[in-house]
Amino acid sequence: QVQLVESGGGLAQAGGSLRLSCAASGRSFSRSDMGWFRQAPGKEREFVAVINWSGYRTYADSVKGRFTISRDNAKNTVYLQMNSLKTDDTAVYYCAARPRNNFDYWGQGTQVTVSS
Repeated sequence: QVQLVESGGGLAQAGGSLRLSCAASGRSFSRSDMGWFRQAPGKEREFVAVINWSGYRTYADSVKGRFTISRDNAKNTVYLQMNSLKTDDTAVYYCAARPRNNFDYWGQGTQVTVSS
């Protein structure tokens, strides 16, 4: 079992930055792929970024070059550094864990609002 708690959301101006954190409990964190997803009002949840257990990163095209995902296995925490924020980045951001084939564990989400 993995429990995930996100933090760090809030209000930012366009062009600004925020850093999200996701604290995980459970012994399988270091062996799990960790991802960030987001859901804007009236839209489906979409993939943002993933970092696998060895540190390999993949990003959605919409955030490539602006967002950076990282992890600290000693702290059981995954981060999402968001720079050059746009109003289109406004969404609830979710952290998720993929211990094997699927993202089986999800956090409660944290709101990110970007104003123009």
